[in-house]
Amino acid sequence: QVQLVESGGGLVQPGGSLRVSCAASGFTFSSSTMSWYRQALGKERELVASISGGRIYRNYADIVKGRFTISRDNAKNTVYLQMNSLKPEDTAVYYCKARINSLEYWGQGTQVTVSS
Repeated sequence: QVQLVESGGGLVQPGGSLRVSCAASGFTFSSSTMSWYRQALGKERELVASISGGRIYRNYADIVKGRFTISRDNAKNTVYLQMNSLKPEDTAVYYCKARINSLEYWGQGTQVTVSS
């Protein structure tokens, strides 16, 4: 079955960096579009970034452009989100999503807290 397991979250100071990872299994990872979403307490879940299977297409939310980078390693079935210049408003649970044949699958999320 499809499994998405996020890791790498934690506490970081404002201006710092963090990389979260999502290990995937149970489907053809290399041909699937992968996305990162986040949900802050009391807010709706929002798209952060997406990357196509062939890495040709990348899309970012305006609020993270220039600070976050999405990448993938198809040999390791893993998608990453490198987050730089973090701000307190980036605090949220970060979720990995796979789009497979018009269906969507989600991981359990990893908490990222930006605070001094």
